[in-house]
Amino acid sequence: MKCSKIQLLILFLSLAIHTAFGQLYEMNDGVINFLSDAKLEKIEARSKKSKGLIDNATNQFAFSVDINTFEGFNSDLQKEHFQESYLESSQFPKASFSGKLIDKFNSSMEKQTIRAKGNIEIHGIKKERIIEVEITKTGMGYTINSSFFVLLEDHGIAVPRVVFQKIAPTVQVTVSGTLLSK
Repeated sequence: MKCSKIQLLILFLSLAIHTAFGQLYEMNDGVINFLSDAKLEKIEARSKKSKGLIDNATNQFAFSVDINTFEGFNSDLQKEHFQESYLESSQFPKASFSGKLIDKFNSSMEKQTIRAKGNIEIHGIKKERIIEVEITKTGMGYTINSSFFVLLEDHGIAVPRVVFQKIAPTVQVTVSGTLLSK
């Protein structure tokens, strides 16, 4: 597809305005952990492949993770059940959180806690949430850390009665990563 001179000019001006008045921050290889601490079993898994973007000019953000990148589980069979039976990763391959920052991200502050409001989509079901994120300035960019809980029922994830004491109805999720200027 060819771009006209007008389209190239608009693109150039948009980038120039964005550079002058706003800043994009990108996260690659962020870490997402989840913990299901049920009566009879503790299940932990981690993905080191989360990606994200914050546009400081518009306060918009988007983060996602491929469900098939989670590792750790107590066994290969448990991982298979997680991907195929519960999260149905062939049908719903990603989990995401996108929306707007409620509090303004101040790039000059060493450390701050901001709230992000948006939709968490897991298992094809979106749920609006407000999540607190701690942001710390580092030499290269900013580290982010957040911890929150996800109710499986909110995302249509059914736990069979046979294993209800092995899978907690609420899962703790922690997110960490480094945001770099794009």
